[in-house]
Amino acid sequence: MVSIKVKKLHPAGQVPRYAHLGEYGDLAADLYACQDARLASAGEAGSTAAVPTGIALEFPPTHGALVEDRSGLAVRGVTTLAGVIDPGYRGEIKIVMTNLNAAPVEIKAGDRIAQLRIVQRIEASFEQVAELREAARGGAGFGSTGK
Repeated sequence: MVSIKVKKLHPAGQVPRYAHLGEYGDLAADLYACQDARLASAGEAGSTAAVPTGIALEFPPTHGALVEDRSGLAVRGVTTLAGVIDPGYRGEIKIVMTNLNAAPVEIKAGDRIAQLRIVQRIEASFEQVAELREAARGGAGFGSTGK
């Protein structure tokens, strides 16, 4: 098990936690807003905002995290953006949220606003080449399966 240190920066900041533990537990821990926020309706100024969690994290150098949507918010048109937390970052975790709805969305302090998925850091080397090997999929991208 990986140990991640949490520092509260705001009295309303909450330690991330898993709703379900054990053999079939959650893949990600919940993150919470530490203050109220308002996301304006889609297309208006303020429809995207960085919502503070009131916490900072210390990862071991072998791990970091990805910020993921909560399905209950995503189905209502509220999504997260820019969700990579590097192992060396020690600042406040803020969740960049955007509202895709025609109506504003109110976030309250204590609301679960995102999920924190812990990932192992793998450093790759990148080699520039003139050609790539052929593969069955080739260059087919979005919609390539026809479904």
